[in-house]
Amino acid sequence: MRFVIGIALNLIFVVIEAVYGIIANSVSLIADAGHNLSDVLGLGVAFAATVASGRAPTPRFTYGFRATSIMAAAFNAAFLLVVTGSLCYAAIERLFRPEPVAANTMMAVAAAGMVINAITAALFASGRRSDLNIRGAFLHMASDAAISGGVVLAGLAISLTGAQWIDPALSLVINAIIIAGTWGLMRESLAMSMAGVPAGISSADVRQYFAAMPGVSDLHDLHIWSMSTSEIALTVHLVMPDGHPGDAFLMRTATELRERYGIGHATVQVETELETICALAPDEVV
Repeated sequence: MRFVIGIALNLIFVVIEAVYGIIANSVSLIADAGHNLSDVLGLGVAFAATVASGRAPTPRFTYGFRATSIMAAAFNAAFLLVVTGSLCYAAIERLFRPEPVAANTMMAVAAAGMVINAITAALFASGRRSDLNIRGAFLHMASDAAISGGVVLAGLAISLTGAQWIDPALSLVINAIIIAGTWGLMRESLAMSMAGVPAGISSADVRQYFAAMPGVSDLHDLHIWSMSTSEIALTVHLVMPDGHPGDAFLMRTATELRERYGIGHATVQVETELETICALAPDEVV
């Protein structure tokens, strides 16, 4: 529901802001409208990914479509970087060729945009720490609120000083801040798509956790990866020469992994024969 509300609010405002940006001759307003349009598209992609990730598994896609949320997060980060780069180019051009702008119109429209973007960002604030896809949507909207706030300040400064270069200069500063924040989202989503160990989890700590278990003499084939932007999976082979500890051990291990590391999908294979060397035992074998 929050995606639908966010898309509707921002789509309406894009049209209003673009029209008034042309009327006011403000590159900041037009850039902000373009940025808002990118967010509408980004929210749409994130919403589609959220719906797809909830679909049931199929014989071919046995994990379902959870990974679409990772793809959406990467797309949103890349798209935001491209759009911000384009806005930087437009701001640089205006910096060298300043044009008069209607400062009061700038401030009024941008202030309205700041409120709308802040409200939309608040819709995604609660889930941004546990879901990278939600975090991407939150960053989109929070960055737009910052841009709108910058446009308000630029309009005020122009109104007080008459310095037209403030409009594109402040645009460049805000774009730089957005790029810095978005780069982390891009890096994390790409790591997820490469089945990297999720941020916040140390594979060495998890390995130590297993090694310290009673009856475990060795372990191998330890893998930790993201199934989606909010779900983490693990596989490991445990060597337990004294015999299989039973299902209660497996259930307890799964619970502890979820509580300690947020790993909700654990597959543990127990091997009891010391003489039998597992084909996946060497660390370099995947």
